[in-house]
Amino acid sequence: MRLDKFICESTELTRSMAKKALHRGEISVDGEIVKDSSFKVRDGMRVCFDGEPISLIGNRYLMLHKPVDTICSTVDEVYPSVISLLEIEKPESLHIAGRLDADTTGLVLITDDGQWSHKLTSPKKECGKRYRVWLATPVTEDLIPQFAAGLALHREEGLTRPAQLQLISPTEVLLTITEGKYHQVKRMFAAVGNKVEALHRESIGAIELDSELEPGEWRYLTEAEIDSVG
Repeated sequence: MRLDKFICESTELTRSMAKKALHRGEISVDGEIVKDSSFKVRDGMRVCFDGEPISLIGNRYLMLHKPVDTICSTVDEVYPSVISLLEIEKPESLHIAGRLDADTTGLVLITDDGQWSHKLTSPKKECGKRYRVWLATPVTEDLIPQFAAGLALHREEGLTRPAQLQLISPTEVLLTITEGKYHQVKRMFAAVGNKVEALHRESIGAIELDSELEPGEWRYLTEAEIDSVG
């Protein structure tokens, strides 16, 4: 990797700032000052900026407990972005694997590994997402086979994929779906004459929202959680 690119991917410096640091003699490789931005950094080389060693950040995998009135976008808009909740280096390289509406809470996965997030979001993978849903009017077990068979959504061709519905109380259910249509959970209940009052995502695939995380808090995924996405 070119030295200037290595610096940018290891620090908060832009490419132009990295070139200036090189010109000022602030970068050393294996103890020698290097000013050539095209110098090739190879595995095992020790790169220092102002005498402090720097290294590539590498891929990162995080879970966040999304609070209400935040958006799954990389920039702040009407509501603040969930990315703004992260105290982390180079947040601009991160993206959100599977989004939630502003009024929906729960598990959000964030990474800079495009292939990994594709495995989560690709319709072909049929990754299950479990939601806890609070409803405006009571429901009965009659809905379970309807959701399992698929529902017709307004202005959509065909039926939704089979979904698993579990009743917790007359107005609280768990719903697991394997696709991610626009406002899908809300539209599915609208299709059976009900209204979603509150919505909370508990899991994506085998990754469960950590019960220790308060709304707005986050942590890195464990190796087992990362490897569960295949």
